[in-house]
Amino acid sequence: MARVLVVEDEVAICNLICAELSAEGHTVYQANDGLQALTLVEQHQPQLIILDWMLPGLDGLSVCRRLRLNYLMPILMLTARNEEIDRILGLEVGADDYISKPFSMRELMARVRAMLRRVDLDQRLAQTLQQARTEPPVAQVSPAITPTPGHPPIIRGQLEIDPNARIAKLHGEGIMLTPKEYELLILLASHPGRAFSREFLLQQLWGYDYDGFDRTVDTHVTRLRKKLGGVGEKIVTVWSVGYRFVE
Repeated sequence: MARVLVVEDEVAICNLICAELSAEGHTVYQANDGLQALTLVEQHQPQLIILDWMLPGLDGLSVCRRLRLNYLMPILMLTARNEEIDRILGLEVGADDYISKPFSMRELMARVRAMLRRVDLDQRLAQTLQQARTEPPVAQVSPAITPTPGHPPIIRGQLEIDPNARIAKLHGEGIMLTPKEYELLILLASHPGRAFSREFLLQQLWGYDYDGFDRTVDTHVTRLRKKLGGVGEKIVTVWSVGYRFVE
C-alpha cells in the first residue's frame, strides 16, 4: 500500500478519489490548492501524486514544475483541458501521466495501480540491492528488457548508467531524471541499434494502452534529449516506427 496525495479543488471529486484510494488500503493525503500540496509533499513524501491542473493560486503546472526540482515520485495530472498542446505541456513540465476530465473512476484507478506497480518494483529492487551489496557480484544473463540486479554499468560515451543504483551520469555529473525518463533511457541505451516502436514503449514503460496517444513517448524523448545535451543526439527517430539509441 502506498502514500498518495490528491490535489483537487473540487471537493466532491477530491473526496470521491480519496475514498476510492482509501478503500484499496492506501494512506491518502488531501490538498485543495497548490501551496498546501507543496507543504504536504515535504511533510509526507508521498509515493504518488494525483494533481489537478486548474487550482486556485498556484496552478497544477506550477506545482509540478516546483516538485520536479527536488522530487521524482510519479505525478498523474487531471485536467479539463483537452487540447493536444495542453497534454503535451503537462508532460513537458514533468508529469508522468495525464487523464482528461470527465474521467471514469475505473480508468483512474487502473492508471494509479499501474504507476504504483512501478513504485513497488523500484522499492523491492532497492531492498534487494541493499542486501546484495555485501555479496560478490554474480554475472547474470537475462532476456529481459530491463537489466537485472548485478548488471554492470552501461557506458555510452560520456553517458554512464548504473542499473543497480538507478543513477545516470553525464561527464561524471548526476542527471536529474523522472522515473519514466530513467526507464526510457535505460531501455534504449541497453539495446543500442534496436528500434523500438512507440506502442512497445508505451506498453513496456506505462503498462497499458494510451488509446493511440503516442505523443506521450515523443514528449518524454524530447525532455530526455534536452537533459542529455550532446549525447541526446544518440536517441534518433526511426521514421514511422519509433526510436533507437545509436552507438
